[in-house]
Amino acid sequence: MAEALLEARDLTKNYGQVRALDGASFTVYPGEVVALIGDNGAGKSTLVKTLSGAIRPDGGEIRISGQPVHLASPLDAREHGIETVYQDLALAPDLDAAANLHLGREIYYPVPFLHLLDRARMRRQAVAAFAELGIDLPDPAAPVASLSGGQRQSVAVARAVAYASNVIFMDEPTAALGVVQRGKVLDTVRRVRDRGVAVVLISHNMPEVLSVSDRIEVLRLGRRVARFTAADASVEDLVGAMTGAIVTSEDDHAGTGGTGSGGGTGNGAGNGSDGGTGNGAGTGSDGGTGNGAGTGDGKAERP
Repeated sequence: MAEALLEARDLTKNYGQVRALDGASFTVYPGEVVALIGDNGAGKSTLVKTLSGAIRPDGGEIRISGQPVHLASPLDAREHGIETVYQDLALAPDLDAAANLHLGREIYYPVPFLHLLDRARMRRQAVAAFAELGIDLPDPAAPVASLSGGQRQSVAVARAVAYASNVIFMDEPTAALGVVQRGKVLDTVRRVRDRGVAVVLISHNMPEVLSVSDRIEVLRLGRRVARFTAADASVEDLVGAMTGAIVTSEDDHAGTGGTGSGGGTGNGAGNGSDGGTGNGAGTGSDGGTGNGAGTGDGKAERP
């Protein structure tokens, strides 16, 4: 498999007594759409803000193309080609689409001591950027407030695509859209992927996730608990992993293996003196079934 473009390893983040991230891991590969799903409070927003430089983790490591990096701010993330489209879009409603595309990156005439916006050049670049993504705006000079929800979402995506070279995070991009507008936004996501830019899609819409994603990673209680290939997964699989009804190889009860005082070994689950259980079996002096034996796929028995 190709080297990970963006990778989080065992990230932790605490807010007082609340642990938002509890050893969370996440992986993005070049040119793919990977969905990040989880129930409310699973840690999705915290993980995205950490990987986009908006907040700093308390522990763990972030790697870009295999190299450890420190993202102290969103500007650091942008320097590494990472852009984020938040759910509120962060658009200026009274400005037109071209001005929003260049928001914070305005183009000026090359006249010393005079900061005059080169609006014509900004508009030409914006029209070209929209056309490249198949975005059809009735009037690029119209204020963004006059556009439909889907068109505003497309402007926000186009702005991210214009400057992202590696990864775009999209937080609930279709949450407030109708069926037709939702389809257009998803088409835009596919076009972005086809340009070689990885897209991380955060969504609660399971059929939508399965239709547009290449891979799916599931968070629960601040940890990654499952990874799926979209073509091989079902809505039931995703919901089961999100709720804990389905225990997978990356469930938060699975460790790296170990032995208990009863002496057996598991195939991937940690255990202790009270008899832990896991996907690969745990052993212990007090727990399990039968004559002191742990349970699991590779259970060991104590004599």
